Amino acid sequence: MKKILLLICLLPFLGQAQTPGKKTKKSATGNKKEFVINGKVIGYPDGTIVDFLNGNNRNPEGTTKILNGKFVFKGNVQYPDFKLISFNKSADFIVLFIDNSKIDLSVKAGELDKAVVKGSASNDDFFEFNKITKPYQALFMQEADAITDLVAKSNCINIVKQFINKNPASYITPLAIFRLHQLNNDKVMLEQMYNELKSEIKLSPIGAYLAQMIDEAKRDPMGKVIADFQQADVNGNMVNIQSFRGKYVLVDFWASWCGPCRGENPNVVKAFNQYKDKNFTVLGVSLDKTKNAWLDAINADGLAWTHVSDLKGWGNEVAAQFGITSIPQNLLIDPNGIVIGKNLRGPALENKLETIFK
Repeated sequence: MKKILLLICLLPFLGQAQTPGKKTKKSATGNKKEFVINGKVIGYPDGTIVDFLNGNNRNPEGTTKILNGKFVFKGNVQYPDFKLISFNKSADFIVLFIDNSKIDLSVKAGELDKAVVKGSASNDDFFEFNKITKPYQALFMQEADAITDLVAKSNCINIVKQFINKNPASYITPLAIFRLHQLNNDKVMLEQMYNELKSEIKLSPIGAYLAQMIDEAKRDPMGKVIADFQQADVNGNMVNIQSFRGKYVLVDFWASWCGPCRGENPNVVKAFNQYKDKNFTVLGVSLDKTKNAWLDAINADGLAWTHVSDLKGWGNEVAAQFGITSIPQNLLIDPNGIVIGKNLRGPALENKLETIFK
């Protein structure tokens, strides 16, 4: 279950990015339907705390206790979405993808990865997709050895395509399309498959992120020389991206107020410290509005590289230039200024740099 959760956390549309505040639209049904999760547990004593968490940000949406080996959660979802269930505030979770249905869940302590979930068609599809792609998790994690295995990649592409063709009306299909794009980076296919989705599925969180990907792809700088830009550093001196020619540079879009950014910063610090003596550096572009908060975060997180900002928040001119609508995001450029990576976070960043500097 930890591997599945890690894969979920690598998806930017699942709560690992900060976006400008928007009002939530009501569904066509007005959310009159609800889900009911009836849990049966073995191995947990009565009184054990059970938390129901938002799968996007892990914020609690409900808390209860086990009574007579059972627990219940009720609520509604605008669209089928990821949820997590944990026991005793543990870091281990049961990962669900639920719709507004009556759901029965059975689990034993210490075997959360073997939890049996029945009643949610969306979760059935999620379980099936995880089952058929389990042998290829290393590909989705972008592990260095896996991404060079062309046979495995070809097999996985075929399996994911079959799932997409078999499940045109599933809310898991946008996830499968995202995974396929990870494998083949085919922007034309991405848009074609998105256009074939039903309108209600396009409006789901993952469907909406696919639309954002398509829009960004049309402005995608991958394989091109990065567009020129400059902005003031912490001392008010102008810094131009051209001054970094001859180095590998991670252009990192972040902000002090962005929780996912601050959570990602240790990974960037690790990469910087590991490769700073091998022709690699980082250029931080902050979407802050307050200089003191920006500087405090730089010091607190130990971000020992060049930082720039115009202190315009979401109106940051460099962010607007590159169509940045959520953070953290980044661009990796080579010594010639060509963009060779995008949105490399956690293991993906580590594996990319390992490939370059091995």
